[in-house]
Amino acid sequence: MNAQKVLDDLKRRFPNEPEYHQAVMEVLESIEETYSQYPEFEKANLIERLCIPDRIFSFRVTWVDDRGNIKTNMGYRIQHSNAIGPYKGGIRLHSSVNPSILKFLAFEQTFKNALTTLPMGGAKGGSDFSPKGKSNAEVMRFCQAFVLELWKHIGPDIDVPAGDIGVGGREIAYMFGMYKKLSKEFTGTFTGKGLEFGGSLIRPEATGYGNIYFLLEMLKTRNIDIKDKVCTVSGSGNVAQYTVEKLIELGAKVVTLSDSNGYVYDPDGIDSEKLEYVKELKEIYRGRIREYAEKYNCKYVEGARPWGEKCDIALPSATQNEISADDAKTLVANGCIAVSEGANMPSTPGAIEVFQNAKILYAPGKAANAGGVATSGLEMTQNSIRLSWTREEVDAKLKNIMQNIHAQCVKYGTEADGHVNYVKGANVAGFMKVAKTILAQGVL
Repeated sequence: MNAQKVLDDLKRRFPNEPEYHQAVMEVLESIEETYSQYPEFEKANLIERLCIPDRIFSFRVTWVDDRGNIKTNMGYRIQHSNAIGPYKGGIRLHSSVNPSILKFLAFEQTFKNALTTLPMGGAKGGSDFSPKGKSNAEVMRFCQAFVLELWKHIGPDIDVPAGDIGVGGREIAYMFGMYKKLSKEFTGTFTGKGLEFGGSLIRPEATGYGNIYFLLEMLKTRNIDIKDKVCTVSGSGNVAQYTVEKLIELGAKVVTLSDSNGYVYDPDGIDSEKLEYVKELKEIYRGRIREYAEKYNCKYVEGARPWGEKCDIALPSATQNEISADDAKTLVANGCIAVSEGANMPSTPGAIEVFQNAKILYAPGKAANAGGVATSGLEMTQNSIRLSWTREEVDAKLKNIMQNIHAQCVKYGTEADGHVNYVKGANVAGFMKVAKTILAQGVL
């Protein structure tokens, strides 16, 4: 396999999709050596079959705002691979959503889901609609209009959507309610549901908690204790909130949070009381993070990200490509010993190169943030058997899954000098499971 040749061909077929090309290249570079050891992969043209989605749905979403104006957005669902289970992946509602971003997310999701060892394929969907600034009624009408088109392509054994940026418990509930009405069935077709109608305990916390469980495994490889470590976290939504919650519980000191407008730096540390304020600010009042700085009299930096602040551990939990190569150099120069990604592909290729050259602990999102989809898989299981597990049971299963993912990364990513390349480890482990399955199932 010639990784550059494969990428050049994809760029010719699918021009103007930089996020998709970036995600594919990162994986191809990691697996090229392993791939060449299996001539049967090349004979079966596995690499093209892995890179190109099974199918892509795009559709118009028409809804009515509170003033009676008719609005139109685009809706998408990328079903990338169901080699190892039903398509599984979130729905993102954000003005930046386009086919390139969703194709990269679905591609990443395929390997991430394989790492969990649960029977889930990869998918992603969404719309360029943004819930920010919309009333509950407007969000409900949009979600219902979105599912009016999507419902015929999903189901508990076909494709199981979940939440992502802009889609939390409120949006999932509206979508599930509409799906239930149209399909005339009550099944576990969506995950991230409310506890009252089939949701799982720990699901809201899972991505953030799972990231920290993975981080702890990395730190163990160098006998480092997380207690009292200074941590910078980006974002202030679900993933960031529960990342901070677990860090506080373990005795670490979190000094930053951010949103699309800027970041706050609190040198005294974000404690449990301050975190509860952030949850209320974001989930109930839909406010901006600068209000935290106003309330607690700390620094707020407009239009910037928190990577210039000195820290021991960085946890990007906002969005893709939020850490540039220059940001990475600053983090390393400031003594950062570990970066663990709560978001999907938050580090640019240049940033990843900086982290790897510096040999700091660096966990890519497909490994570190797999706790969310892993717990979605556990929710699917509970729905299938019509039972609910306790908080302790789900948390123990989540922790075990993250430890197993770390072990796979170590198995496939340990280099000759003993350093663990977690990017290579995660990519090769996920790839081998999906590739062998596709090969076994024949030409489809």
